[in-house]
Amino acid sequence: MGINLTRRRLVESAAALALAAVFPGRASLADAAPESFEAALAAARGQTVYFNAWGGDSRINDFIGWVGKEVAGRFGVTLEHVKLADTAEAVTRVLAGMIAGEIDGGGIDLIWINGENFAAMKQQDLLFGPILHLLPNMKYVDPLTKPTILSDFTVPTDGYESPWGMAQFVFFYDTARLQVPPANPTALLDFARAHPGRFTYPAPPDFIGSTFLKQMLLSLATDRAVFGHPLDPAQFGAATAPLWDYLAAIKPHLWRGGESYPAGSAALRQLLNDGAVDISMAFNPGDASSAIAQGLLPETVRSFVFDGGSIGNTHFVAIPFNANAKAGALVVADFLLSPEAQLRKEDPAQWGDPTVLEMKLLPAEARQRFETLPRGVATLAPQELGPILPEPHPSWMVAIEARWQQLYGH
Repeated sequence: MGINLTRRRLVESAAALALAAVFPGRASLADAAPESFEAALAAARGQTVYFNAWGGDSRINDFIGWVGKEVAGRFGVTLEHVKLADTAEAVTRVLAGMIAGEIDGGGIDLIWINGENFAAMKQQDLLFGPILHLLPNMKYVDPLTKPTILSDFTVPTDGYESPWGMAQFVFFYDTARLQVPPANPTALLDFARAHPGRFTYPAPPDFIGSTFLKQMLLSLATDRAVFGHPLDPAQFGAATAPLWDYLAAIKPHLWRGGESYPAGSAALRQLLNDGAVDISMAFNPGDASSAIAQGLLPETVRSFVFDGGSIGNTHFVAIPFNANAKAGALVVADFLLSPEAQLRKEDPAQWGDPTVLEMKLLPAEARQRFETLPRGVATLAPQELGPILPEPHPSWMVAIEARWQQLYGH
């Protein structure tokens, strides 16, 4: 899987020493990691894993429900989906447990996480691991072809996250009402001016709303390199000025005059389905096809991206340092990487979320099933998605979200 054993042991030792320096006794907690996946399987039987994951999409909720049935039948693990509106809720709970001295028996066993939340948890030693070397299904993952598996929003993952899906930001539109979608920010602004009220975006810090801000930030920037480094406050004004100028220009032409925003991607998708707006967005190239397959959008909807590329990343699961069911969480994380689970997840009739697996590493039968999987009428081919724009360092988005709230939050 491309992770050097000596380096891994050095990382594990450094992590254990760091934990011991902050919390006496937490080093022994790291030593409690199963020696092997077989040991995790034995310890996991009978455990309940509380999986804290965003609960704002019925398709994703149904997939997690299917995972729960599978791990219960195969491994004797009970999976409880704790549905979150914002992943930061779970991060706050783990941090509160650490402050209270709750070094074991925590109420969160697995978190769907990436980006800002991962950076915050890693910085504050809130994660259990490294874990990747314990997951057999990582043999089907190739970080060389998907480098965002090793770096989450520019922050090295160091084996503390397990990948379970790929993402690339796309827009979609209804061809019954819009024939030629805007190909860049300027064209989008022209569209909004010509069709008042027919475009909007979710309110940050909703994940899709924040991703739209990142997309516009990078699309409008004259120098993207600055966003790959931690924020220097002295650079914030000049580097982000094009974004604020753009948002100010488009606001009067948004749905409801920009006085209110959809609460999330599901609400925005419903507006598109109802004919209230002409453009929606998602961080999943298969989202529109999946929504069409489930009757959530009309069959005339298609996807598009800006000419200059779109934001892309990997999303992960991670285990908090004080998780009560670490073995069970490892078993669930590994099952999420299985070809069976990844195939179901990528199926647009189920979720439509792209796999993290590398086709050349799969057994022939599994590879054929992926290759013959229907992609859906609204899913762009890989070559049509264009270049992937790397995520900014999380510190930029913390400041940008705060500034957006000052300007437009109510």
